[in-house]
Amino acid sequence: MTYTVLARRYRSLTFQDIVGQEPIARTLQNAINAQRTAHAYLFCGTRGVGKTSMARIFARELNTSSDLKEKKEISEAIFRGDDLDVIEIDGASNRGVQEARDLIASAGLSPSRCKFRIYIIDEVHMLTTPAFNALLKTMEEPPSHVKFILCTTEPHKVPATIQSRCQRFDFRTIAAEKIAEHLVFVLKEEGVEADPEIVYEVARLGDGSMRDALSILDRLLAGGAATISLQEFTDVLGLPSQQTVYAICNAIASRDMSAAFLRCDELVSSGISLDRILDIVAVALRDALVSRVCGQDTPVLSLSDEARVEIFGIGKNLDEPTISHMIAVCDATSRQVRRGGSGRAIFDATVARLCMANEVLEAGSVLSGTTSSSKKKS
Repeated sequence: MTYTVLARRYRSLTFQDIVGQEPIARTLQNAINAQRTAHAYLFCGTRGVGKTSMARIFARELNTSSDLKEKKEISEAIFRGDDLDVIEIDGASNRGVQEARDLIASAGLSPSRCKFRIYIIDEVHMLTTPAFNALLKTMEEPPSHVKFILCTTEPHKVPATIQSRCQRFDFRTIAAEKIAEHLVFVLKEEGVEADPEIVYEVARLGDGSMRDALSILDRLLAGGAATISLQEFTDVLGLPSQQTVYAICNAIASRDMSAAFLRCDELVSSGISLDRILDIVAVALRDALVSRVCGQDTPVLSLSDEARVEIFGIGKNLDEPTISHMIAVCDATSRQVRRGGSGRAIFDATVARLCMANEVLEAGSVLSGTTSSSKKKS
């Protein structure tokens, strides 16, 4: 039996299922109800935020009605991408002017069994300039039975002449909290248990993309375990233990250079790259900064309750200028380490510098004051 990945198995099937794009779903639903749908739409947004799913749902709602005998068959065909009247085209592999001309020619044909002939063009920005030019007139004044839904991750590459003929909708990245809620639902459906901390971390790693988060979850479920442990999470994804990261940050905050070196060496010995460690420490410090400024329970942070307590404790032991300086140091060194050279030496020196961040900042202030005083005297 062929396995279907989670991102496809749990794809939204109705406007109500859409996660994170509720305003767009509501607007399109109202347009259908009021019979005020446009002839062309442009869906913009990063990968995995629901553009193609929304296009299919919209097409299904336009082309099916309660009294249609073949409603179920048509709906299933649309979501499979092989319906006769809802034609999905990949802009990356059908980008030439000839493909555009073929599309224009087929647009003149009447729908076979539905009200509209709908063209969903994914990654439309990949079309060539001649192909866009060929589409232009048809998109401006298409036959009454034709509608276009263009999807793109790079709207700046779509000509203004095309955009001006479309109703544009910008899909936002999905909040980590909403992704986490959906992941909890998926885990329940799959009969798998996972700690809230793992769910939150997977949601964060998705970086606003539901598909990316579900792909990460797929990797965790591949082993077939009924429970996902924190150790399995870190081993499968090749990530450092979050507790170890917090221990490093606590050592830095308390200026315990020895403990910081020992904890960092644990991560290096486990095979995690130096730049990756610095990136993860920078993220933890950012969370500490936000927690210190906005409070432990701030909605700005997408963390479990246990992680919030840890992060708040780190933030309490540092001030805002120091944390900001630490994040900048981590970022600069991470880029330097990627370029090669004496990576470990630079890494260890950076850890030492983080532990001495207060002294470095104070020395800088003294030098700055001295410089400004001498300038005044002269």
